[in-house]
Amino acid sequence: MNPDTKERLHQYALLMRLNRPVGIYLLLWPTLWALWIAGQGSPDLRVFIVFVLGVVLMRSAGCVINDYADRGFDPHVARTRERPIAAGRVSPKEALVLFVVLCLVAFGLVLTMNRLTIMLSFVAALLAAMYPFTKRYTHLPQVFLGAAFGWAVPMVFAAQTGAIPQAAWLLFIATVLWATAYDTMYAMVDRPDDLKIGVKSTAILFGEADRLIIGAIQVMFFAAMLLAGRQLALGAFYYLGLVVAGGFAVYQQYLIRNRDAPGCFKAFLNNNGFGAAIFCGIVVDYLF
Repeated sequence: MNPDTKERLHQYALLMRLNRPVGIYLLLWPTLWALWIAGQGSPDLRVFIVFVLGVVLMRSAGCVINDYADRGFDPHVARTRERPIAAGRVSPKEALVLFVVLCLVAFGLVLTMNRLTIMLSFVAALLAAMYPFTKRYTHLPQVFLGAAFGWAVPMVFAAQTGAIPQAAWLLFIATVLWATAYDTMYAMVDRPDDLKIGVKSTAILFGEADRLIIGAIQVMFFAAMLLAGRQLALGAFYYLGLVVAGGFAVYQQYLIRNRDAPGCFKAFLNNNGFGAAIFCGIVVDYLF
């Protein structure tokens, strides 16, 4: 491979945030929750492979279209000015082509699933494409991100069981709430820059009540997960996973207590452990 091609691929990888996989994990955890629950602890291998690859592809596509949408904002924000499009290392046209290619590959995977899953995938693509532009028109882009991330849950149930039970929608709602909470923590990092350039977010909307509202959202998340656990007749290990996740939530409140950028970013990253704890609880619950 010649150096120019290698550098191009490197820039594309940076554009897809493959060097920062935490976003993949945050999308992957609720997908895995749904896979294990829908599969009664033993998900179909083909469904598992399709959705894990789909998570990587769609998160990557989401990052690409996000940077395309924010190409006018990113050069003015300290944290984002070195992103490939903002720094001029990848053109907007290249980014759009990459976005389309990633979506087409993901859609090709979905075509191996049943008709209901294929139909749901169009909603997933719409949410992924809409999310980056919502910060111009509403203070609730974090909610749209949650919907985009959470839509994998009904898709998993559709692929695994051919139906979407009420518990699946509870898990979807829980995922939306969780993503709103952690992405608000993320938005708190950029709040000073966002106020200057006119980007909207829940961090700006919540203002001085941000910690309180994040806490309330986390409480609603656990309420939804408790209801889902009851409907699904899950056992003690599932609830133990929720207790451990609750410990992570309390620690996140501690991290954002001063609203400083390093603490808020650390709280955001801490959600990887939060999601993993719940997944471990689900896996162990079905094992025993």
